[in-house]
Amino acid sequence: MENFDIVILSNGPGEITTWVRPVVEALRQQLGDDRSKIRISVVLSPCPNGTGKEAAIASSYPEVDRVQAAEHFWQFLLRGKTAENWQWRDRGVVVFLGGDQIFPVIIGKRLNYRTVVYAEWETRWHRWIDRFGVMQAKIIPQNRQFAHKFAVVGDLMVEAGQTQTNDSRDVAVLRLPTENDTHNRPPSAELIGLLPGSKAAKLAQGVPLLLAVAEIVKAERPQTQFVIPVAPTLDLETLASFANLQQNPVIEQIGGVTAELIVDPSPILKTYSGLCVQLWTRSPAYDLLSQCCLCLTTVGANTAELGALAVPMIVLLPTQQLDAMRAWDGLPGILANLPLVGTTMAKAINWTILHLPRRLYAWPNIWAKSEVVPELVGKLQASDIANMVLDFLAHPEKLAQISDRLRSIRGEAGAAQKLATLVREELQTQTHSHPKLFSSN
Repeated sequence: MENFDIVILSNGPGEITTWVRPVVEALRQQLGDDRSKIRISVVLSPCPNGTGKEAAIASSYPEVDRVQAAEHFWQFLLRGKTAENWQWRDRGVVVFLGGDQIFPVIIGKRLNYRTVVYAEWETRWHRWIDRFGVMQAKIIPQNRQFAHKFAVVGDLMVEAGQTQTNDSRDVAVLRLPTENDTHNRPPSAELIGLLPGSKAAKLAQGVPLLLAVAEIVKAERPQTQFVIPVAPTLDLETLASFANLQQNPVIEQIGGVTAELIVDPSPILKTYSGLCVQLWTRSPAYDLLSQCCLCLTTVGANTAELGALAVPMIVLLPTQQLDAMRAWDGLPGILANLPLVGTTMAKAINWTILHLPRRLYAWPNIWAKSEVVPELVGKLQASDIANMVLDFLAHPEKLAQISDRLRSIRGEAGAAQKLATLVREELQTQTHSHPKLFSSN
């Protein structure tokens, strides 16, 4: 009997929810659910944006058989030993879905497995990686020596906001809440999503700022409703603590709006002026976000998710606390989170970044190399943001234009199935039986 291991390499919360989830679903659809034949393991590497709950999220996916958390990664990379001393089958494929592209090279060689890399914007280690699934053709290198390794699979971010139809075609639809779906269901109204982030560094400023904006907008447009899609790594009590003046003194610097958590009959944050912001606890929240006419969001992977769903957004980077922003990618993010010196490093890094020539922070803007969605950076005032929101709501054609631009800059759908096909092909190169051992459903 043929049996294989598939090793998924990933890192941050965005990659786990938007890349890993649709890919493991597609792998099971194509390769079947017989765990004696196909075993799927997820190995996480450290990420500056990590919350510590990525392993729990990956473990919740029924398609995944075992998960190793990021804190054990370096031992696995350097010594080949997992924390639970996993055993490996003779044949398999390492699939890269986040981290550093050198990782699949090292781990693939150590396990003697084939390697498949998903890449959005750049590809590396062409000589040592077996296959690349890329988002767009423009990142395929000109060197014809490696051209056979590349395939355009499309955009996994688009895939993340969609669910596959029952007939396994490369057609996807978004499941909207029904009238019977009453849990956490927002009222049918002009809906604005508030995305303050999932880590304390962002929540301390983001929660009070967004509540202050919501109060101003609500006073002008009573029909407007607000909802916070709560990150799966965040509990309601922790979220609510950032709206409590005794636990978050930053509130005084940002609008001064506080709120209390009410959980019955459904969870909300209620400000003392009476504004109720619903808390949506089901994850992923793509069905909810797709119904929002506008979202107010911090920087990060959520801008990519909103972009993939073509949801207009205003991206906010408040700097009232210069040391608060510690979620930069790469070396700046590592330095800003160092013990003891992290606060000082964060202040220096943020001051430097904010005083450099204007750069783009939201992923849709980075993709387009222009400001498709507005970015507001600095000591932001709730009234200024609210005025921008009110202008958008009064001119829906502006929101429609942003949605159209967002749709135009992303790759095609169907990426998860196409990437799973690459993995299946690499498995077939290792089988000693009929090459059609695995069949697509």
